[in-house]
Amino acid sequence: MRRTLARGPHTAGCERVMILSAGVGTGHNSAAAAVQQACSARADVAEVQVLDVLQVSSALYRDVLGKGYFVLVEGMPWLVEWGYDASDPPFRRRGPIDPWTRINALPVIRAIKRFRPTAIVCTHFLPAQLLATLILRGVVDAKTAVVTTDYDFQGLWLTNAFHKFFVAREEGRVELTAFGLPPDRVAATGIPIAAESNTAPERDASAPPMLLISAGAKGGGYAEAVVRQTLHMRSAFTATVVCGHDEELRRRIEQLVAPAGNCYRVLGFTTEMPQLLRRADLFVGKPGGLTASECMAAGLPMVLVNPIPGQEVRNGDYMMEQGAAVRCNSAATIGWKIDEVLREPGRLQRMQVAAQRTGSPDAAADVLSGLLDGPSRPLVVSRAAQKTILAESERRVVATDLTGPSSLVRLVEEVAGNTVALLQAEELIALRKRYATGAGGLILRRDHALVSLRWEQRRLLRAMLRGEDVLPVRVEGPSTPFRTLPD
Repeated sequence: MRRTLARGPHTAGCERVMILSAGVGTGHNSAAAAVQQACSARADVAEVQVLDVLQVSSALYRDVLGKGYFVLVEGMPWLVEWGYDASDPPFRRRGPIDPWTRINALPVIRAIKRFRPTAIVCTHFLPAQLLATLILRGVVDAKTAVVTTDYDFQGLWLTNAFHKFFVAREEGRVELTAFGLPPDRVAATGIPIAAESNTAPERDASAPPMLLISAGAKGGGYAEAVVRQTLHMRSAFTATVVCGHDEELRRRIEQLVAPAGNCYRVLGFTTEMPQLLRRADLFVGKPGGLTASECMAAGLPMVLVNPIPGQEVRNGDYMMEQGAAVRCNSAATIGWKIDEVLREPGRLQRMQVAAQRTGSPDAAADVLSGLLDGPSRPLVVSRAAQKTILAESERRVVATDLTGPSSLVRLVEEVAGNTVALLQAEELIALRKRYATGAGGLILRRDHALVSLRWEQRRLLRAMLRGEDVLPVRVEGPSTPFRTLPD
């Protein structure tokens, strides 16, 4: 997927926004499309390009990451859950990208150089990791955002260089700042979704409740089990079943519901999902990040079935915590579960209110504003600071409360007030010897003595200076003793 949108010749904007995604499922690309749509509402954006990094990679790399993931989901979900948990600790993966990924990233790097973006938005962790490497090497000077696409933060997304990090909810922001990331670099915006149409249909309160049963874009056999169980429901309802690209599934469901007359409407892949979400009263399907976010923005509560271990289970946990969803763990009780929601007086209405409260319909615009109007210098996290964050998270200790040589300190630029580096306290020794001021701050300089610094310190300095010769910063560090997280 490569899409470029150029504004007219009289556009006043000067921003060139590149949006990097990866087609593992549809959610990451949907988030990218939502950010692209938000760009059209800003006069300062002159041109936008969306690139699916897998589409310009080798076929083998694309199949292993894309198709291979869903093979594991279908055949070995326990392995998917193990992989999710194993990669969850922050900065578990440190250092340069692996050689295979580096080779497949070459077309992406060439595309970035051709487009010459002033801002880059990453809606998948693969391009986010690549961009961190490019920032530290001085290859990219664009503002860079990492935009997570699930409700729970997952450590694989966290990189060592970026301008802004956007998470789906406030708890994720609190978690990242507890790790040590500065609050000025992390924002809770929600998951970017396409803006709704001004002519969005309204729910008909006088009609029987409408169920929207979704098999996802690729289709899924569990949808047939859902439909089969709804045939046994006692409540009055109508249902729209969306089968995605799975035409065989669509034919089977059409045959299954034929005796029910007009109660069911069966569709294949459709571009009318936003309208269906607004018209439905209850969604039945998987809690993918984008699907869940679209439902919440539409005020549509969910009955969760067949979630993928890891991110979808956690998405479901969050929505149930908010009162906007229920989960069914057995195919044999799906109809009963939906009946329970519909038959209890006021329950569906309460869930709809909770969903509306949970939604973030303006997330895409908020992400774009946070990046384009945000800090011009990147935040860089040293490898020593990454080790502290990882070690203390595994010990269930809040890293920001540590004291001593391994504690975390921040370098904040004096003029703009933005944090530009996260370091271990011990790393300040060499910097203070060279750049200390009488007031206790530092004036970082690009001078000939730079070559005598260690390699790690040199690359951090170059990223912070961004081509300039001098940068005054102040040091901010921990002020309270550490505390242990509760079990």
